[in-house]
Amino acid sequence: MKNFLILAAALLLQPWVAHAAPRINIGALSDFLDASSATQVKRIYNTGTSTAFVKVSVWELVRAADGSYQEVPMDNQAVAQRGLIVSPARLIVPAGGMQAVRLLYRGEREQERYYRLRFNPVMPQSGDGFAVSERDGEDYKASLSTGVQVMAGYGSLLYVRPQQPRFEVDVQEKAGQIVVRNTGNSTVQLDRFRVCEGKGADCKAPVVHTMLPGAVRSFEKTAQRQYSFDVIGGSHSKRYEF
Repeated sequence: MKNFLILAAALLLQPWVAHAAPRINIGALSDFLDASSATQVKRIYNTGTSTAFVKVSVWELVRAADGSYQEVPMDNQAVAQRGLIVSPARLIVPAGGMQAVRLLYRGEREQERYYRLRFNPVMPQSGDGFAVSERDGEDYKASLSTGVQVMAGYGSLLYVRPQQPRFEVDVQEKAGQIVVRNTGNSTVQLDRFRVCEGKGADCKAPVVHTMLPGAVRSFEKTAQRQYSFDVIGGSHSKRYEF
């Protein structure tokens, strides 16, 4: 905490850049916590020209009876009750700099769990956890570019693998379709998924499809259309070409 307050004071003593604005980059939008790990570090970068005051919020995605997922906020729960702890929950990222948050999972792992993390740059105010006085907050606001009202925030998903993950995927070509089923108990990705309308020609840019346990995806297969992708689950990978 002492180092945190020293950093805050040092940053607030810097002369603000006229017409400045923070711009954060959270790296990967999907992170996976392996069964053998309880912690992970996520780095937050600020490529803007002004210090970023970033608030981190966490929701757990809980599956409902109809198969949909509901967001349950973690921030208003007691720390002892949270399955996922994010520390620190307030970041001061200098322009051109980086700060890291530590993700600590201590909940049950009988099945895979999912969390949404949101990283939102905010206007610092007195008493909001940034150790900024009201005057310093007003000076910061005045230093930003004219017309800046909302600063862009970003969200990411954290997939917490079960204690004993099974990566089982069934891939079949039938009836003019390629059908992919995740029959395991942990999320897999169809990486470098590319579709070509001819042999190596008219190919679309590769994408990544994420498939939760029990998910099924179907892709139309014609005589001319070709598919290629890697099925990745944990450290396991298998290449498919149709």
